[in-house]
Amino acid sequence: MKVLLRIGVSLLALVGMMTLVTIAWLWSRGVDARDEPGALEVAVARRARHFGIPVDARSRVNPVAESPEVVRAGLEHWADHCASCHGNDGSGDTEIGRGLYPRAPDMRQRETQDLTDGELFYIIEHGVKLTGMPAWGTGSPEGETASWHLVHFIRRLPALTDEELAEMAELNPRSPADWRAFEEERKFLAGETEVPPIGSSHEHKGNQE
Repeated sequence: MKVLLRIGVSLLALVGMMTLVTIAWLWSRGVDARDEPGALEVAVARRARHFGIPVDARSRVNPVAESPEVVRAGLEHWADHCASCHGNDGSGDTEIGRGLYPRAPDMRQRETQDLTDGELFYIIEHGVKLTGMPAWGTGSPEGETASWHLVHFIRRLPALTDEELAEMAELNPRSPADWRAFEEERKFLAGETEVPPIGSSHEHKGNQE
């Protein structure tokens, strides 16, 4: 009984020390999201994410067969929902992606591509706590199918073509200002107005000439 008590006290002391060290570390670094996570933090976070995904979820195999139509559906979903943080090419080099802590990962690299289909699906559906990754799961069969489409598309990221990237740029969400500029240019091209909109391709061409 005394041995168990000593073990319990030792474990509590260890947890207390780790808690104090963590608090001191956070205090020294502050809450500035512009910092880059250190190598140790990255390693610990990845291990925690791995063990935080249930074993049965990690071992799931994509039930949706890959096809050009499935990859296309994933491409469209990615361009509309994911590219604002991850970029069309999966690099994470976007205004939002660079401002997150930790940064949005380059999903073309081994750290993402080596994840199982089940891990990717779980992350899409459930998100990751203490990061900028939200949970996209809707709880519906249609939502799960869309997530499995994304898993196929993520596998495609390292080999995207210039044509696919250009196509995705057209599918990206537009801000109200973008839509106004787009409509102004449409009206000019249709002959409904005589003055080209500011920033239009026609105006730039005229200035260059």
